Amino acid sequence: MSTQEANLNLLHEGCRELRIPIDARQEQQFMRHYTTLTEWNQRINLTSIVQPEAVQTLHFLDSLTVANVLPVGVLQNGRVLDIGSGAGFPGIPLKIAFPGIKLELIESTAKKVKFLYHLIDHLGLDGVEVRLGRAEDLANNPKLRERFDVVLARGLAKMAALAELTLSFLRPGGLLVAHKKGDINQELTDATKAIKIMGGKPATLRDVCAPGLKDGRVLVVVEKVSPTPVGYPRRAGLPAKQPIG
Repeated sequence: MSTQEANLNLLHEGCRELRIPIDARQEQQFMRHYTTLTEWNQRINLTSIVQPEAVQTLHFLDSLTVANVLPVGVLQNGRVLDIGSGAGFPGIPLKIAFPGIKLELIESTAKKVKFLYHLIDHLGLDGVEVRLGRAEDLANNPKLRERFDVVLARGLAKMAALAELTLSFLRPGGLLVAHKKGDINQELTDATKAIKIMGGKPATLRDVCAPGLKDGRVLVVVEKVSPTPVGYPRRAGLPAKQPIG
Protein backbone atom coordinates (compact mmCIF):
# COMPACT_ATOMS: atom_id res chain seq x y z
CA MET A 1 0.00 0.00 0.00
CA SER A 2 1.35 3.41 -0.90
CA THR A 3 2.11 6.08 1.68
CA GLN A 4 -0.76 8.16 0.32
CA GLU A 5 -3.21 5.28 0.69
CA ALA A 6 -2.00 4.49 4.19
CA ASN A 7 -2.46 8.06 5.42
CA LEU A 8 -5.74 8.17 7.31
CA ASN A 9 -5.28 11.65 8.77
CA LEU A 10 -8.59 12.91 7.40
CA LEU A 11 -10.43 9.97 8.91
CA HIS A 12 -8.75 10.52 12.29
CA GLU A 13 -9.50 14.24 12.22
CA GLY A 14 -13.11 13.62 11.35
CA CYS A 15 -13.53 10.95 14.00
CA ARG A 16 -12.14 13.34 16.61
CA GLU A 17 -14.68 15.97 15.56
CA LEU A 18 -17.46 13.38 15.62
CA ARG A 19 -16.16 12.07 18.98
CA ILE A 20 -15.76 8.54 17.64
CA PRO A 21 -12.59 6.82 18.90
CA ILE A 22 -10.93 4.27 16.61
CA ASP A 23 -8.10 1.95 17.64
CA ALA A 24 -5.34 0.29 15.60
CA ARG A 25 -7.48 -2.70 14.64
CA GLN A 26 -10.29 -0.46 13.42
CA GLU A 27 -7.81 1.66 11.49
CA GLN A 28 -6.58 -1.48 9.75
CA GLN A 29 -10.17 -2.42 8.89
CA PHE A 30 -10.78 0.97 7.31
CA MET A 31 -7.59 0.58 5.28
CA ARG A 32 -8.69 -2.88 4.15
CA HIS A 33 -12.10 -1.52 3.20
CA TYR A 34 -10.40 1.07 1.03
CA THR A 35 -8.04 -1.36 -0.72
CA THR A 36 -10.79 -3.95 -1.27
CA LEU A 37 -13.08 -1.27 -2.67
CA THR A 38 -10.51 0.00 -5.16
CA GLU A 39 -9.51 -3.51 -6.26
CA TRP A 40 -13.08 -4.66 -6.90
CA ASN A 41 -14.04 -1.34 -8.47
CA GLN A 42 -11.82 -2.24 -11.41
CA ARG A 43 -14.13 -5.19 -12.15
CA ILE A 44 -17.58 -3.96 -11.12
CA ASN A 45 -18.97 -0.44 -10.82
CA LEU A 46 -19.10 0.23 -7.08
CA THR A 47 -18.26 3.93 -6.88
CA SER A 48 -16.76 6.82 -8.83
CA ILE A 49 -15.02 8.00 -5.65
CA VAL A 50 -11.69 6.17 -5.33
CA GLN A 51 -9.05 8.74 -4.32
CA PRO A 52 -7.84 8.04 -0.75
CA GLU A 53 -8.74 11.50 0.59
CA ALA A 54 -12.19 11.42 -1.01
CA VAL A 55 -12.94 7.92 0.26
CA GLN A 56 -12.05 9.00 3.80
CA THR A 57 -14.37 12.00 3.72
CA LEU A 58 -17.16 11.26 1.23
CA HIS A 59 -17.54 7.59 2.14
CA PHE A 60 -16.12 6.78 5.59
CA LEU A 61 -16.82 10.01 7.48
CA ASP A 62 -20.10 10.61 5.68
CA SER A 63 -21.20 7.16 6.84
CA LEU A 64 -20.07 7.75 10.42
CA THR A 65 -22.04 10.99 10.82
CA VAL A 66 -25.14 8.92 11.56
CA ALA A 67 -23.61 7.96 14.92
CA ASN A 68 -24.32 11.46 16.25
CA VAL A 69 -28.10 10.97 15.90
CA LEU A 70 -28.33 7.41 17.24
CA PRO A 71 -29.04 6.41 20.85
CA VAL A 72 -26.12 5.01 22.82
CA GLY A 73 -27.91 1.69 23.22
CA VAL A 74 -28.17 1.25 19.45
CA LEU A 75 -24.45 1.91 19.03
CA GLN A 76 -23.70 -0.69 21.69
CA ASN A 77 -25.87 -3.58 20.48
CA GLY A 78 -28.76 -2.31 18.36
CA ARG A 79 -30.18 -3.98 15.29
CA VAL A 80 -29.38 -1.83 12.24
CA LEU A 81 -30.46 -2.26 8.61
CA ASP A 82 -28.69 -0.61 5.66
CA ILE A 83 -30.91 -0.58 2.55
CA GLY A 84 -29.23 -0.24 -0.83
CA SER A 85 -25.83 -0.81 0.73
CA GLY A 86 -23.88 -0.98 -2.55
CA ALA A 87 -20.20 -0.79 -1.63
CA GLY A 88 -21.04 -1.06 2.07
CA PHE A 89 -22.01 2.52 2.88
CA PRO A 90 -23.05 3.63 5.41
CA GLY A 91 -23.39 0.31 7.23
CA ILE A 92 -19.87 -1.13 7.13
CA PRO A 93 -17.99 1.96 8.43
CA LEU A 94 -20.56 2.21 11.24
CA LYS A 95 -20.02 -1.47 12.10
CA ILE A 96 -16.23 -1.00 12.13
CA ALA A 97 -16.52 1.93 14.54
CA PHE A 98 -19.22 0.29 16.69
CA PRO A 99 -18.63 -3.48 16.50
CA GLY A 100 -21.47 -4.31 18.90
CA ILE A 101 -24.07 -3.37 16.29
CA LYS A 102 -26.02 -6.23 14.72
CA LEU A 103 -25.96 -5.20 11.07
CA GLU A 104 -27.93 -6.38 8.06
CA LEU A 105 -27.37 -5.15 4.50
CA ILE A 106 -29.91 -5.23 1.69
CA GLU A 107 -28.66 -4.95 -1.88
CA SER A 108 -30.54 -5.77 -5.09
CA THR A 109 -27.50 -6.30 -7.36
CA ALA A 110 -25.92 -9.76 -7.18
CA LYS A 111 -22.40 -8.57 -8.05
CA LYS A 112 -22.46 -6.05 -5.24
CA VAL A 113 -23.75 -8.69 -2.82
CA LYS A 114 -20.77 -10.86 -3.76
CA PHE A 115 -18.48 -7.91 -3.01
CA LEU A 116 -20.16 -7.36 0.37
CA TYR A 117 -19.69 -10.98 1.39
CA HIS A 118 -16.02 -10.78 0.43
CA LEU A 119 -15.58 -7.46 2.26
CA ILE A 120 -17.16 -8.73 5.47
CA ASP A 121 -14.92 -11.80 5.45
CA HIS A 122 -11.79 -9.79 4.61
CA LEU A 123 -12.47 -7.32 7.43
CA GLY A 124 -13.19 -10.08 9.94
CA LEU A 125 -16.57 -8.64 10.89
CA ASP A 126 -18.97 -10.66 13.04
CA GLY A 127 -22.70 -10.06 13.36
CA VAL A 128 -23.29 -8.95 9.77
CA GLU A 129 -25.79 -10.48 7.32
CA VAL A 130 -26.31 -9.67 3.65
CA ARG A 131 -29.58 -10.15 1.78
CA LEU A 132 -30.03 -10.07 -1.99
CA GLY A 133 -33.34 -8.53 -3.02
CA ARG A 134 -35.52 -5.46 -3.22
CA ALA A 135 -36.80 -3.72 -0.12
CA GLU A 136 -40.41 -3.96 -1.34
CA ASP A 137 -40.18 -7.75 -1.36
CA LEU A 138 -38.06 -8.29 1.74
CA ALA A 139 -40.28 -6.01 3.85
CA ASN A 140 -42.85 -8.80 4.14
CA ASN A 141 -40.32 -11.29 5.53
CA PRO A 142 -41.43 -11.82 9.17
CA LYS A 143 -37.77 -11.95 10.24
CA LEU A 144 -37.29 -8.42 8.90
CA ARG A 145 -40.61 -6.59 9.14
CA GLU A 146 -40.70 -4.18 12.09
CA ARG A 147 -37.62 -5.80 13.62
CA PHE A 148 -34.98 -3.06 13.47
CA ASP A 149 -33.97 -0.23 15.78
CA VAL A 150 -32.50 1.83 12.94
CA VAL A 151 -32.74 1.82 9.15
CA LEU A 152 -30.07 3.65 7.15
CA ALA A 153 -30.38 4.83 3.54
CA ARG A 154 -27.81 6.76 1.54
CA GLY A 155 -28.66 8.06 -1.92
CA LEU A 156 -31.46 5.53 -2.35
CA ALA A 157 -34.53 7.58 -3.33
CA LYS A 158 -36.48 10.76 -2.69
CA MET A 159 -38.13 10.90 0.72
CA ALA A 160 -41.68 9.96 -0.33
CA ALA A 161 -40.45 6.74 -1.92
CA LEU A 162 -37.83 6.26 0.77
CA ALA A 163 -40.41 6.35 3.55
CA GLU A 164 -42.34 3.55 1.90
CA LEU A 165 -39.21 1.50 1.24
CA THR A 166 -37.81 1.76 4.77
CA LEU A 167 -40.31 2.39 7.56
CA SER A 168 -41.90 -1.07 7.40
CA PHE A 169 -38.60 -2.54 8.64
CA LEU A 170 -38.60 -0.41 11.79
CA ARG A 171 -40.14 -1.34 15.11
CA PRO A 172 -42.29 1.41 16.64
CA GLY A 173 -39.83 3.72 18.35
CA GLY A 174 -37.14 3.01 15.76
CA LEU A 175 -35.41 5.60 13.58
CA LEU A 176 -34.93 6.09 9.86
CA VAL A 177 -31.74 8.06 9.13
CA ALA A 178 -31.30 9.20 5.52
CA HIS A 179 -28.38 11.10 4.00
CA LYS A 180 -29.46 14.10 1.93
CA LYS A 181 -27.80 17.17 0.42
CA GLY A 182 -28.92 20.62 -0.67
CA ASP A 183 -32.36 22.21 -0.43
CA ILE A 184 -34.76 19.37 0.38
CA ASN A 185 -37.67 21.38 1.79
CA GLN A 186 -39.99 20.55 -1.11
CA GLU A 187 -38.89 16.91 -1.02
CA LEU A 188 -39.84 16.71 2.66
CA THR A 189 -43.17 18.42 2.01
CA ASP A 190 -43.92 15.92 -0.74
CA ALA A 191 -43.12 13.07 1.66
CA THR A 192 -45.41 14.20 4.50
CA LYS A 193 -48.30 11.90 3.60
CA ALA A 194 -46.11 8.88 2.90
CA ILE A 195 -44.29 9.22 6.22
CA LYS A 196 -47.58 9.47 8.12
CA ILE A 197 -49.18 6.49 6.37
CA MET A 198 -46.12 4.36 6.99
CA GLY A 199 -46.25 5.12 10.72
CA GLY A 200 -43.68 7.88 11.07
CA LYS A 201 -43.56 11.25 12.81
CA PRO A 202 -42.71 14.35 10.75
CA ALA A 203 -39.08 14.37 9.67
CA THR A 204 -36.42 16.39 11.47
CA LEU A 205 -33.11 17.60 10.04
CA ARG A 206 -29.66 17.36 11.60
CA ASP A 207 -26.72 19.25 10.12
CA VAL A 208 -23.61 17.29 9.18
CA CYS A 209 -20.38 18.72 10.58
CA ALA A 210 -17.17 16.90 9.72
CA PRO A 211 -14.03 17.79 7.73
CA GLY A 212 -14.71 17.78 4.00
CA LEU A 213 -18.47 17.49 4.44
CA LYS A 214 -19.51 21.09 5.09
CA ASP A 215 -21.34 21.37 1.79
CA GLY A 216 -25.00 21.40 2.72
CA ARG A 217 -25.31 17.78 3.80
CA VAL A 218 -28.00 16.88 6.30
CA LEU A 219 -29.35 13.79 7.97
CA VAL A 220 -33.11 13.34 7.75
CA VAL A 221 -34.38 11.55 10.85
CA VAL A 222 -37.85 10.00 11.06
CA GLU A 223 -39.09 8.30 14.22
CA LYS A 224 -41.60 5.51 13.72
CA VAL A 225 -44.51 5.76 16.16
CA SER A 226 -47.09 3.27 14.88
CA PRO A 227 -47.11 0.00 12.93
CA THR A 228 -46.99 0.10 9.13
CA PRO A 229 -50.35 -0.96 7.62
CA VAL A 230 -50.65 -4.29 5.83
CA GLY A 231 -50.15 -3.82 2.09
CA TYR A 232 -47.19 -1.48 2.42
CA PRO A 233 -44.75 -1.22 0.87
CA ARG A 234 -46.50 -1.76 -2.43
CA ARG A 235 -45.10 -4.09 -5.08
CA ALA A 236 -41.60 -3.56 -6.44
CA GLY A 237 -41.16 -0.36 -8.45
CA LEU A 238 -44.36 1.41 -7.38
CA PRO A 239 -42.93 3.48 -4.49
CA ALA A 240 -40.53 5.23 -6.89
CA LYS A 241 -42.84 5.40 -9.92
CA GLN A 242 -46.00 6.40 -8.04
CA PRO A 243 -44.96 7.87 -4.68
CA ILE A 244 -47.64 8.28 -2.04
CA GLY A 245 -49.08 11.78 -2.08
